[in-house]
Amino acid sequence: MGKQHHKYSSPAKPKHEDLRPVEVFFARLDASHQNPTNRVLHYICVPLMVLGILGMAWAVPFPEIGFLKAYKGYFNWASFVIAIAIYYYLKLSPLLSYFMLFLMFGFSYLIMQFETWEKAGGPQLSAVSVGILLLALLGQYIGGKIEGKEQSFNDDTKLAHVTPLWVMFRLTRKLKLRY
Repeated sequence: MGKQHHKYSSPAKPKHEDLRPVEVFFARLDASHQNPTNRVLHYICVPLMVLGILGMAWAVPFPEIGFLKAYKGYFNWASFVIAIAIYYYLKLSPLLSYFMLFLMFGFSYLIMQFETWEKAGGPQLSAVSVGILLLALLGQYIGGKIEGKEQSFNDDTKLAHVTPLWVMFRLTRKLKLRY
């Protein structure tokens, strides 16, 4: 008896309606970020954008609330930004939301170091945060130009709320973690 060969069909691609919402977002971002240089710029600039946004929210004065006096400096407008983002990300992907939470805790620590630097005579936290955000936006813009798709940068602005999660998704794929 000779060898029998079976023709295996390749697995069917999932239909758009079978995908989780986060997978639809990731597919759109993957499609518009094919250039390796653009992806590297995103891996660097997207976290910096998050840092800049958190720093700007942190710098906005928070009202004095009696029962929060013990937490002065730790509870501020950035706390709301973090809470809303993590809640949204948790609905999309629990594992990725945990990674984002740890990243935001790290950024919060870094922002507190910027505050310490400001108190020691360094630049204002708001100025540092705006500078970080502008540099990150410039990197994103350059990445879009390198990609060669003008629409890519415009689509990215529509997906800006999911792009930090996409960067975490790309990292977890490299670590072979299921999101």
